[in-house]
Amino acid sequence: MRVPLLDLRPQYASIKEEIKQAIDRVLETQVFVLGPEVAELEKEIAEYCGARFGVGCASGTDSILLSLMAVGVSTGDEIITTPYTFFSTAGSASRLGAIPVFADIDPVTYNIDPSLIEARITPRTKAIIPVHLYGQCADMGPILKIAEKHGLYVIEDAAQSIGAKTMLNGEWTKAGAMGHLGCFSFFPSKNLGAYGDGGMVTSNDESLADKVRTLRVHGSKPKYHHSLIGANSRLDAIQAAILRVKLNYLDKWSEARRENAKFYDDAFAGTDIVTPRIKDSNFPIYNQYVIRTRNRDNVIEYLKKHEVGCEIYYPVPLHLQRCYEFLGYRMGDFPESEAASRETLALPIYPELSDDQKNFAVKCVLEGSK
Repeated sequence: MRVPLLDLRPQYASIKEEIKQAIDRVLETQVFVLGPEVAELEKEIAEYCGARFGVGCASGTDSILLSLMAVGVSTGDEIITTPYTFFSTAGSASRLGAIPVFADIDPVTYNIDPSLIEARITPRTKAIIPVHLYGQCADMGPILKIAEKHGLYVIEDAAQSIGAKTMLNGEWTKAGAMGHLGCFSFFPSKNLGAYGDGGMVTSNDESLADKVRTLRVHGSKPKYHHSLIGANSRLDAIQAAILRVKLNYLDKWSEARRENAKFYDDAFAGTDIVTPRIKDSNFPIYNQYVIRTRNRDNVIEYLKKHEVGCEIYYPVPLHLQRCYEFLGYRMGDFPESEAASRETLALPIYPELSDDQKNFAVKCVLEGSK
């Protein structure tokens, strides 16, 4: 039985007519970059996340880059973040001449450990970027308190966590509505994925949102008048129209991912496989379902042999990447991130998985781990 890591075809089949109508609507207007479709999506995403403002951009990476630019990050500034994440979290800071400063992760959630942040702060620190990894929010309460104490910006990397919630000040609060800015990716593999690239910045700060809006069009406001040096990072109208259709189904799809996760949790109970652990104060969306086993390489080989999709997120922590050798980090500096990179493995979790497919994936994991 073949079990792909992700198969978007069943999802498309279920909404095909709505998608075609949305694309045709854009074609009829002949407005392809920004425009009313993007403006409506911005309002809808902001409302969905519980933020006041949304600003569409070209990608999830650009959402981080524009956010850093908006808060004035430049050469020599330091940005505290996790070494266990996708490259763009730190890479965006590096593109502005800033220095990524890493703090290790909580081995239970794989998110940045807030207790390790304050010791990394220096007079050059400008911002903290917590990453809501795999669809579970980072521990934002202490992070926000540390940032307030030291006068730092908080930029949430919520690329994998649209719709995820955490209990903050006694209330459920969604990813992207807690820091000064929230960053989202609409890469096709995300829970809310476009049919190409796309991103969004959310904020409750009108001045920051307006600055991101200006920066995405070369820093021009009004047109051809440049108060800032920005970038070309505009969201396509066709992608916005597609995302507006899919947003209506997002909670349903994320609930199906949670049901699939429970299936796996139950199936692996009592075995040596470590399943994702969700804090009581969190409500996840499972962009990835990541297990942990010391026999990971054997499991991967077995899964591939039996056509069960899997992926390592992430095989090399950022502090050990060749491009960051100049930072002077060494193996052993961030032991939890390094252990996670050796032992974790993502299994298929997309909403349309059948019970037979999930059972087969479980069977192969257990046989491969012996």
